[in-house]
Parts: sequence; structure tokens; C-alpha cells
Amino acid sequence: MLPLLFKYAGASSDMTAKATLQLSRASSIVMLIGYIAYLVFQLWTHREFFEAQEDSEDDDDVTEETPVIGFWSGFAWLVGMTAIIALLSEFVVGTIEDASNSWGISVSFISIILLPIVGNAAEHAGAIIFAFKNKLDISLGVALGSATQIAVFVVPLCVIISWIMGITMDLNFNLLETGSLALAIIATAFTLQDGTSHYMKGFVLLLCYFVIGACFFVSNRPLDSDPNGVKMGLQSSTGTVFRA
Repeated sequence: MLPLLFKYAGASSDMTAKATLQLSRASSIVMLIGYIAYLVFQLWTHREFFEAQEDSEDDDDVTEETPVIGFWSGFAWLVGMTAIIALLSEFVVGTIEDASNSWGISVSFISIILLPIVGNAAEHAGAIIFAFKNKLDISLGVALGSATQIAVFVVPLCVIISWIMGITMDLNFNLLETGSLALAIIATAFTLQDGTSHYMKGFVLLLCYFVIGACFFVSNRPLDSDPNGVKMGLQSSTGTVFRA
């Protein structure tokens, strides 16, 4: 959010473009350091805070689950599926504009709404299954953990890798994307602050998601520009345009 506000605080976008890029790179380094500290806090120093707490009366009924596959088998499957997904992602990125033109749907709606639903189908199914088993802490860990990983790790890592490759990429997202992210964070925080859950809270979150999806559905903004005419794409030295 700060790079976006920094752009509007300046006299013009051209005067603040270089400073915004430097701010984005510095912020990305800080975010990566914070994510690493979060992993150390969660997995090593204070892992007891994140372990599921079982009721005392159910301790006798809990049976230890045996793993279906071993560690190295799971690691091999993870590496193989990651390579396949990376290859398929190249085809998706290369055809997303053509799909937008042929379907008459904005690129923002396809990339922000449709692709995450399809790409994270297994994750969503797992969260729903755990919720039906009354393991809400695991469901929240699956949903919020993935969102945190994207926002605090993947996006800053892309900025750093683009910096190494000589590609101009910053954290200056459009106003609609930034506002939608802020709205989602605020709605989720207010929903979970009392530590209880019921169907009305889930219904409110679904309505919020539908409204955000409708915003991107009716938004038919060009890929490389915003409503103010400012270039929002990422252009490398070879002329290739990237979109965060």
C-alpha cells in the first residue's frame, strides 16, 4: 500500500517512479526477513502456539494416523508436481490475454478470481473437509497461511528476482487491487476477532468476496495502463511486458 500512496503523494508519477521502485525493493527485503522470522517463530521457537488443542475427553478416542507415503516419496511428488505446474503456468500466462478477448472478460477477473479458484481447488476442498470435521484451526491455517505466503513471501520474492534479472517490477499495484486487499483483510480480521464461528460470518465473507469479484468483472481496464493513463505493466529491457 505504501508504494501506491507514495505515487499519489508526489507531483507526478514520472517524478516518483524511481523512488517508488527503490521503496518497493527495500520493502520486499524487509517483508522477506519478516516472513523468515515468522517461520522460525511458528516452526521452532513457539510451535506450541500453533498446535491443535484437543479436548481432554476426546484424548482416549484419538488414534495416531500413519502416513500413506514416506518422506522422500512425498518430496519427489512435490518436486514433480511443482515442475508440471510451472510448465502449465507458462501456457496460462501466454494465453490469458487471448482468453480475455475471446470470452469478453477482463484480464483482472480471470487472473484474480477465476485462476485462484481453479488453481487452489484442492486447497479449498481440504479446508472445507477439515471444517466439516470441526477442525476450524486447520481450515484457517490452510486458508490464511496460503494468503500470507503469497502476500509476504511470493510477491516480494518476485520483486527481488526481477531486480536481479534487470526487470522493472515494483509493489505499486492499482488502486482497485490495493483497496480490495485492504477490504478483505479488514473483513477477515473483524470476523475472527472474537474467536467464534457460525454460518452468518461465513455468509458475510462470501458476500464480500462476491462484491470484490463483481468489481473486477465490470473492470475492463487495459493490461498495461490504469484509468489515469499511467503505465502499470512491467517492462524489461527487451520490451517484454509483465504484470504483477
